[in-house]
Amino acid sequence: MDRVISTLISIVAAVGGSAGLFIGANKLFDLARSRWDVFGAVSGGLLGFLLGLVMWANNVVTFVEGPMVGSPEPTGFTAVIDFLVVLFVNTIIPTAIGAIGGWLLAKQGTKEVEGGQSRRLLVATGSFGLLGLVFGFFYELPLVPAFEPGTTILWTAIGLALGAGVWALRRDKSNLPSMLAIFGGIGWLLGTMVAPTLGDFKREFLGLDGDQLWTILAMTVGFAAIGAGIGLKEAPDYEARDGVSRKSRVYIFLAPALLFIFASLVLPAARTVWLSFLGPDDTLPFAERAAGGVDKFVGFDNYQAVFDDPKNFNLDNWTGVFGSQLFWGGLALIALGIVVGVVLGRRRGLGFEGSGGSLTPLVLGAFLLMNALFASFRGTVFNNLWWVVMVVSLATTLGLAIAVLADRAKMENVAKSLIFMPMAISFVGAGIIWRFVYNARDTSQDQTGVLNSIWVALGQLSNSGWPKVLASVILAAIVLGLLYLAWRGYKAGAFGVTIGSAVAAIPFLWILIRLVTVGIGGFIIEDGEVLEQTILVRETSPFNNVFLMVVLIWIQTGFTMVIFSAAIKAVPADLIEASKVDGATESQTFWRVTIPQIAPTIGVVITTLIVLVMKVFDIVKVMTNGNFDTQVLANAMFTTAFTNFNFGVGSALAVLIFLSVLPVMYINIRRMQKEAAGR
Repeated sequence: MDRVISTLISIVAAVGGSAGLFIGANKLFDLARSRWDVFGAVSGGLLGFLLGLVMWANNVVTFVEGPMVGSPEPTGFTAVIDFLVVLFVNTIIPTAIGAIGGWLLAKQGTKEVEGGQSRRLLVATGSFGLLGLVFGFFYELPLVPAFEPGTTILWTAIGLALGAGVWALRRDKSNLPSMLAIFGGIGWLLGTMVAPTLGDFKREFLGLDGDQLWTILAMTVGFAAIGAGIGLKEAPDYEARDGVSRKSRVYIFLAPALLFIFASLVLPAARTVWLSFLGPDDTLPFAERAAGGVDKFVGFDNYQAVFDDPKNFNLDNWTGVFGSQLFWGGLALIALGIVVGVVLGRRRGLGFEGSGGSLTPLVLGAFLLMNALFASFRGTVFNNLWWVVMVVSLATTLGLAIAVLADRAKMENVAKSLIFMPMAISFVGAGIIWRFVYNARDTSQDQTGVLNSIWVALGQLSNSGWPKVLASVILAAIVLGLLYLAWRGYKAGAFGVTIGSAVAAIPFLWILIRLVTVGIGGFIIEDGEVLEQTILVRETSPFNNVFLMVVLIWIQTGFTMVIFSAAIKAVPADLIEASKVDGATESQTFWRVTIPQIAPTIGVVITTLIVLVMKVFDIVKVMTNGNFDTQVLANAMFTTAFTNFNFGVGSALAVLIFLSVLPVMYINIRRMQKEAAGR
């Protein structure tokens, strides 16, 4: 009950705080139009309060690290006095300075008023400089960096360059000194207080040793420069203040989301990129090394280490692809598709006819070729690419096929609901479920895994009497039925049906031949005795990767089916009827009318799946943890960074994932922009 109450209190506090901030921000900017002086005072006070929060954070760091060197931890009345002092220093003083400075700045006139611009410059520079002075004077010293002139000059120059660049990009080319002062001041603060390494210095409360004097100077100069930049701008007239009030609504709505994105996405991404260029420094003593081996800049060494590791990138067995049955089967299907396309094209006066009869074997052949290649090329990188090819192609194809078959069928909603249901299961839950499906027990016990139960049952069937004969007859009937359907399609000129039926008959024919000759299923014969044998699905490389991919295909097929079903129903009925009136078959209508109409949807689904698959982590983590040659980039990143504590190489792997996803997202965004522009 206590947890429920605390959760409700947190929800009420979060909602109430968000609503209060939203309403307060709107009320504050309403003052810009009518009460500019009050607006300036409140804005300046809020700025001073926020700077005070930074000083509070420094107090917290000092408190966590322990009391000041040589001083006992305060208790009782002394603790209360210390808290009041800190409250006065860290909150009241900066808030008061900001409020008074903001009010005085708002009261100053424009440059047309004699001395108005000079007073604005004086007030803004003095107010910000005083804030910097207080900030530096009361700044706790545990995190004050050492003085590094080169770093200070570099960052100040970068700030000035950015200020000049922003000024050049603005439509209004006025106020160059203002832009230089603001960006130069920010660069100065970064170069003095953020970028340099931490120094080793005393931490006496309010002590004025050399490091604290430098802190006071650095912050005063930096804040004063920013204030000077603000003071150099003209005082806004009524029209400008009205514009501030109106335009603020955009930022009020966008600021929370942008802040969240910046804090949770942009900053971590930038830090990850930076860490990917850092590595260990073996010359440092062990006690001085940074956690995770990020002591010094090593350039692209971490990226080279990723591709030099045979566990990530291995082409040693590339010749093995030529001994793969998948490779030769894929080539045969591609050749069949080319022949069919050429024959159909000649009948219609074309060089090549792209239809179901030609494209089906071509696509299937290319699919088999890709599987043969990835089964021979090993390593984390190729595993990830294999996941992309398998999951994206099969989930898209199965979802499209189900959407077409279920369209306008009886019990359509029930069937789609059942197929979509796996989407409600988390990746971790799905991985656990399929671990049970693939589970293999000792043959002395009954199999609990569904796959091995079927596999052992097939082995028993292969060594039975009349059940084997019955299974052979059923398989033969299926093969003959598919071949008959192919012949009827050929006679009717439906070459898509012909090729599809013939290709579908191949696996059934192969199973029939295996069953009649050597048998299928889980069994071995030793000394004339038939023994059960299980298959270690998760442990047997390389096709254990395919069995892991089945989990994600099972989940995502429902997603693709729903999207494609909605797209198909949105195809104008007039186009379908017109194609039928022109004599098009169902197959031709599907390939020449439906597919072009839903092509944008197919593109969205494919790009979405590629982004998802490139980041796959949970399924591999739960089912194999990357063992048995099933490692993928996301799991390798996690293991390298947080198990092996190598943040440099782990960050490089994270950047590779980001770079692999970026082009796909760019293409998708550009496509959506073109569609929006075409409307």
